[in-house]
Amino acid sequence: MRARYGNPLKTSLKVTAGIAAAGAAGLIYSAGFEARSFRLRRVTIPVLPAGMRPMRVLQVSDIHMVGGQNKKRRWLQSLAGLRPDFVINTGDNLSDTEGVPEVLDALGPLMEFPGAYVFGSNDYYGPKLLNPARYLKQQISGRHGLNGNAPVVGAIHNPWEDLRDGFDAAGWLNLTNTRGSLKVAGVEIGLTGLDDPHIKRDRYTEVAGGPLSGPDFSMGVVHAPYLRALDAFTADGYPLVLAGHTHGGQLCIPFYGALVTNCDLDTDRVKGLSTHEAAGNTSYLHVSAGCGTNRYTPVRFACPPEATLLTLAPKAA
Repeated sequence: MRARYGNPLKTSLKVTAGIAAAGAAGLIYSAGFEARSFRLRRVTIPVLPAGMRPMRVLQVSDIHMVGGQNKKRRWLQSLAGLRPDFVINTGDNLSDTEGVPEVLDALGPLMEFPGAYVFGSNDYYGPKLLNPARYLKQQISGRHGLNGNAPVVGAIHNPWEDLRDGFDAAGWLNLTNTRGSLKVAGVEIGLTGLDDPHIKRDRYTEVAGGPLSGPDFSMGVVHAPYLRALDAFTADGYPLVLAGHTHGGQLCIPFYGALVTNCDLDTDRVKGLSTHEAAGNTSYLHVSAGCGTNRYTPVRFACPPEATLLTLAPKAA
């Protein structure tokens, strides 16, 4: 008997079609579902002085607002129902030069609460269409943003001043390379912020010296969790640092995790709660995966968009 073999060309076409179909299904899922599957994470951090009452902090980050993103806008508005003690916005609110009114509308209910903010590179500059493989190349080379790369040419400038004025008018603290404090239910929270290290606008020397003696509790705030910023905050004795920027890796591999962080932070700490050590001190670090994406890469995979409700609790005795 003669053995019968399938047509190799037909088999190859079927395999190619199957791969294409799987890729298309993944793209539809990551852009059409997961990138719009907003969720709230809840994290407890034992970081307050003993005897201090717990405090609830809502961290929002990397909104990357584009006109017409009504589901995102309504979800952000709904977070006011959590009634946090205060709000921290860790930057990259924009991905559209016309997006300031929609950001202020989305965050309007949250601006009824005490809050503070830092900006990220996308608040200052509009996005560009880039090859996603660039992030892998930068991760391998260790060169990210303006850190080791050539200066940006032909950048689109966002109306960040309008965004700043809106936040300031609501009473939120601008933490651009400066210190501030919030009085919440009789408790004073000290805040020290940096401008975005991703585009080399951070000036830690302007805020160096550690937490002030007056506040009951102090923490650091920065958009991009570059090691130089984390080292400085930790060495100066800040018990907690909040950051965003990484998008949690954005396109992750299930059961493995992120491939990139878009900064020099390791992928094991690309999102969520971890610790950082420097100069013999240890700080808690919380990195938000954020709730948006660059307008030219509106996809997420194995990394849903998020905001985080942080419960700051007293340290164990």
